[in-house]
Amino acid sequence: MNHESVFALLTAIANHLWQSTLFAGLAALVALALRKNHARVRYQLWLAASLKFLIPFALLIRLGGHLTTPYRPAETQPAFYFLIRTVSQPFTQTRSLTASLLPLLPGILASLWLCGFVTVIVLTWLRWRRVTVAMGDAQLISQGREVDALRRLERIAGLRKPIAFCISPRSLEPGIFGIIRPVLLWPAAISQRLRDAHLEAILAHEVWHVRRRDNLAAATHMLVEALFWFHPLVWWLGARLIEERERACDEEVLRLGNPPHVYAESILKTCEFCMGSPLPCVSGVTGADLKQRIVRIMTPDSAMKLTLARKLLLGAMAIGALAGPILVGLVKAPLVNAESPQAGAAPAPRNQIYHIGGGVSAPSVVFAADPEYTEKARRAKYQGICVVALIVDEQGNPQRVQVVRHLGMGLDKKAVEAVRQYRFKPAMLRGKPVPVEVNIEVNFKIY
Repeated sequence: MNHESVFALLTAIANHLWQSTLFAGLAALVALALRKNHARVRYQLWLAASLKFLIPFALLIRLGGHLTTPYRPAETQPAFYFLIRTVSQPFTQTRSLTASLLPLLPGILASLWLCGFVTVIVLTWLRWRRVTVAMGDAQLISQGREVDALRRLERIAGLRKPIAFCISPRSLEPGIFGIIRPVLLWPAAISQRLRDAHLEAILAHEVWHVRRRDNLAAATHMLVEALFWFHPLVWWLGARLIEERERACDEEVLRLGNPPHVYAESILKTCEFCMGSPLPCVSGVTGADLKQRIVRIMTPDSAMKLTLARKLLLGAMAIGALAGPILVGLVKAPLVNAESPQAGAAPAPRNQIYHIGGGVSAPSVVFAADPEYTEKARRAKYQGICVVALIVDEQGNPQRVQVVRHLGMGLDKKAVEAVRQYRFKPAMLRGKPVPVEVNIEVNFKIY
């Protein structure tokens, strides 16, 4: 991979990271404003902030650009090229430490990221093994007071498919295992320690984990943590997701009419006997800060419903986050018809953009300015080719000058500045000057 490709990739990653960080910061401010509302609303905000790390705004902007017929300079098969080599003074042979390490930087960064990614994956797999071992010892049962209570709660929650109920001899806490076919893993010895009210409260909590598809959301965020392990914000988001999902399930359990003190006792009894789940994507009953959860459960319900104004505001924010980048792509795509004229066809409108060929002669350079090296690129002995697209109008002046193949190190700007000073003899069609599309290769080379 050449220098310009590496620089473009690093720039795209940096842009995505600061955009995702800003989006998460805005989500945090909104969550703070909604701290007195139901936990499920804040959970959705944190989940949106997590998903943003997987969806770059640049992808949505490009999607918007494809929804119209933009002006696209020919990049892979340009109609016409001018090749310019820079005229610069010889560089000294002194090579700084920074310049020596610069070519190695992409490989170093990629190696560090890969080490962190593999470490996160291995640790996740080791925790997953603990759960799969417990599942291997479990026995599927289809009757009993636990199963009867589970089926009744499934009907209340509106679940179409029954949840498989497995008894495990291990002391792992009750939890939902799996995403497509969820299984409730239940420690065998805990049932005798729970009264029917306690049992139903714990089962209701697990049923709502399935109803809300919490395991799918947790697995998605685990992918975000693996890809962006170096960003502290993704780990903080993971803690917020677990906290709000448990609180949201607590609210649903209480909404079903379970007495707060009974539900709190059931959680404490479970904690006395069982170990917590090692994985966030295995939703249990003892997750998040236990002390805060018990305090919230025992506090009279004070969560407010969203007002119509807040619902409209959240809806507008969601639409803006998706539609905004797409609209930017629509606006940025120039609506220019770039079809080549056919021989003998009627004259096209003045805003018609032509290609070389088909009766259209090529413009010729009358004056070409030499681009300058930036001091940063000079010290690093950085070189490469920057491709600049432009329209040569009827007067031979460059218009719509833009970079279509970036080089970086400030050389893109220098190339554009030089090309804007060019003067041409315009292209001709049947004896009349016409605007044409041209690509120019600006070759920055060290002599």
